[in-house]
Amino acid sequence: MNVYAFILAGGRGERFWPLSTFSRPKQFVTLFGGKSLLAHAVDRLEGLVPQERIHVITSADLLPATRAALPGLPEENLLGEPMGRDTAAAVALACGTVMAKDPQGVVAILPADPIIGDVPAFRAALADACAVAAREPVIATLGIAPTFPATGYGYIECGEPLEGPESTPLRRVRRFVEKPDLATAKAYLETGAFVWNAGMFIWRAEVMAEAFRRHAPQWEPLIEHPEHMATLYLTLPKLSVDYAIMEKSDNLVVARGDFGWDDVGALPALARQFPADAEGNVALAPTFALDAHGCIVAAESTERATALLGVEDVIVVHSEKVTLVCAKTAADRLKALVATLPETLR
Repeated sequence: MNVYAFILAGGRGERFWPLSTFSRPKQFVTLFGGKSLLAHAVDRLEGLVPQERIHVITSADLLPATRAALPGLPEENLLGEPMGRDTAAAVALACGTVMAKDPQGVVAILPADPIIGDVPAFRAALADACAVAAREPVIATLGIAPTFPATGYGYIECGEPLEGPESTPLRRVRRFVEKPDLATAKAYLETGAFVWNAGMFIWRAEVMAEAFRRHAPQWEPLIEHPEHMATLYLTLPKLSVDYAIMEKSDNLVVARGDFGWDDVGALPALARQFPADAEGNVALAPTFALDAHGCIVAAESTERATALLGVEDVIVVHSEKVTLVCAKTAADRLKALVATLPETLR
């Protein structure tokens, strides 16, 4: 199979501020094993996709940082969007890039910033999804086996099994559903028919081009002329590929993955990725604590110490310019706080 991987790395990671900033967003954070999340995303493809067929779609202003983080990728494989237009535009750009040279090529759209605990299992599931997409006119997605009733993720309802030689369980997709409330999320888990939507999609280039023609023709010029990205982006709305294509398509299949996926979407996720002390505190920077419970302290490039006294469920994050003190329960509002800051601190 000619598999082409496109890693989407244009987000700004406001919910990970101040570890993530506008000029150095989350995909470049090196807390996880001393390597950027973007580099981890490329390394996970080893043995499945050669580097000459791995691409990164990012913001044009992030191209220098992306080149520095991924010196092994060909420079022409780093695509800089002139402005953010959400994932529909990025997927259309990927589709057009491959259509120009290999309409039968299999395209894998992958986010830049999740943590994958079991990389061999991830590769196996992705390989099976690619095999199905190469063989049949379907759009495949990797769905994550849910481990708790998450209200921060979208879900996919699975239908009848898809027959084939693959070892990964594959099913037809009944529907995509939005982020649920807690009661609905619990009901989803009880049925066993739902998986988390991880935003990983696999398809033959010609199959996705046809999907755009049918459901989202406004993006078709970008597929036909990706070299005109700079001007075509001005004409496109900001819309996710889920809304533009996935929720309207009837040829979707989902490969159920169980490989320790975590989108590390917000600072509380650090508590899932690093060990805690006896009081439940996670310290990723010099920390002294007395009567402190369930706290997170983090810093990536500073040795400033933190002292905690008589506090519970607090997040403290140091950067070179600012220190954040945040209740865990307020972490989902961090994006709103960042919007109020001067640009020099964002």
